Amino acid sequence: MEPRIRVHRLAEQIADRIRAQIVSGELADGDPLPKAEDLLRRYGVSLPTLRESMRVLEAEGLITVRRGRLGGAVVHRPSPANLGYNLGLVLAAQRSDIGDVAAALRQVEPACAALCASRADRATAVVPRLRALHEEYLASVADLPTVVGVSRRFHEALVGLCGNPPLIVLAGALEALWSSHEEGWASRTEPRGVPLRQRHEAGAEHGRILDLIEAGDAEGVHRLVAAHLDAAQRNPTPAGSPSIDLTLLRELMLPPGEPTDAA
Repeated sequence: MEPRIRVHRLAEQIADRIRAQIVSGELADGDPLPKAEDLLRRYGVSLPTLRESMRVLEAEGLITVRRGRLGGAVVHRPSPANLGYNLGLVLAAQRSDIGDVAAALRQVEPACAALCASRADRATAVVPRLRALHEEYLASVADLPTVVGVSRRFHEALVGLCGNPPLIVLAGALEALWSSHEEGWASRTEPRGVPLRQRHEAGAEHGRILDLIEAGDAEGVHRLVAAHLDAAQRNPTPAGSPSIDLTLLRELMLPPGEPTDAA
């Protein structure tokens, strides 16, 4: 058994230790935490203290606690979606709206695309992924919810493949926040609400973006992505409301396959 912790606020100290294991990769994404009785023996604390530490980690999005017959805690590695969720809460409290998120993306995503074009290994590390997404877009262009999802993954790849980890995290949080709203909007919009011609035009621009990245034209792709976003971004909210939707943000934080009523 590890030495008994005798410091103020024991729950935070236990959360610190488990958090460090998650961040370091010692506990991988999807791993179950040890059972409560094992953690109690390891840290030598009371059950209420352990439960408080679990609440801290759950509030940070680092674990999901399932209660009942199939109970237990499952690990979630930190991701841009976690940051996107907290960013959305801060922006909502400041009365910012989804249009402000779109404006921020118009600044950072072109910079990420330019970095993609500047990568010496773009032919193997960037272009194949973007090409696969572009082909998937063209194949699903008739299905609005599907093609919106593929389009968002194309734009998220422009960020995720840029090669700069801090920019990937920051821009990825904005992308996750925007995506949660745009995909929610698409699922509630009639297919005729976005003309097929417009979807084909967006796909053609994705193709030109891909070509410029493949050619290593950082300045050209920066200009094109900025213009593309300016023309393509729509207000992805029902009834024209620009507010950040906290329900969509909560869904953003749920792990894949997690029921929305999970306690």
